[in-house]
Amino acid sequence: MNINTESTGTTPEKKWLKYLRVPKPWDNIIILILNVLITIPIFIIVHQNIDDPNWPYQLDRIILFLSIVSILQFLLQKMKLVLNILIGVYLIVLVVGSLFGGYGYNAVFEDYKVMIYAMAEDPKPQDLIISKLLPFPNKNKIITAIEYDKPEVRNYALATTRKHFTTVPNFHQYRQIIQALAIFKEVRTKWNYVNDPKGREYIASASESLQHFSGDCDDYSVLMAGLIRAIGATPRLIHTKEHMYPEMLIPNKGDLDQVIYLIKEVLFKEESKGKEIHYHIDERGQIWLNLDYTARYPGGPFMSEEILGQLTFN
Repeated sequence: MNINTESTGTTPEKKWLKYLRVPKPWDNIIILILNVLITIPIFIIVHQNIDDPNWPYQLDRIILFLSIVSILQFLLQKMKLVLNILIGVYLIVLVVGSLFGGYGYNAVFEDYKVMIYAMAEDPKPQDLIISKLLPFPNKNKIITAIEYDKPEVRNYALATTRKHFTTVPNFHQYRQIIQALAIFKEVRTKWNYVNDPKGREYIASASESLQHFSGDCDDYSVLMAGLIRAIGATPRLIHTKEHMYPEMLIPNKGDLDQVIYLIKEVLFKEESKGKEIHYHIDERGQIWLNLDYTARYPGGPFMSEEILGQLTFN
């Protein structure tokens, strides 16, 4: 037995390693594909953080990309056997996820697209310093007016979520945000701006605004806050000298990347084409997406006026 092993020059351990190796040229093809998938996000990060030398024909970017590819190809080739094992396990997990409704191939593809999009996108955050804000005008009236727990407000919110964006595959974990954006689309499309009665500040309740979808920025903001809160999301209102508008809480930065992708590439693709997404970051690091009616898509530009107050509905 020992003689046969020595004569062939192959130990049992090496035989197992032989079975784990991917036959040529598929091993190099797999490594190359993996290399490209890793190189793209690295390239985006690097080229966004270095000065542009303005070489002709974008030669600097081409050289940078090829350099990253070459370095990664060398490193991946050195770890080929381990990578083959890990890739095999990963593919099995994805197959199981795809078959049984878990994290599968479609989810991986969507997550990769979102990651690349988020790296290339240039959103416009704006810090909001709460300590400098003033008391919110008509605060008690507005809190009463949002009526998020009234049946007519709740029922309208529910009905609206069934009118837009009802089939968005691979984003089920963002269902509530998508439903809130459906409410924005419906209300913003219907809204008819009408001034307050002369000489007074009139604040319509959410249920009142549902009757005619007309009023000024205060009325729109109250209605949006009521509808968004009625489906369990967190709205807040921003007050400036001459304007009021609603915002919606985005749970964290990772969710923000997904939401920006949804707005720009899925839900409001035409409306937001060539536009930037705007949001506030408060003193606690919370992210608030602009839902003002001044833009046809969520995350439209802010009013240029200074922010004087904010009112959050937790």
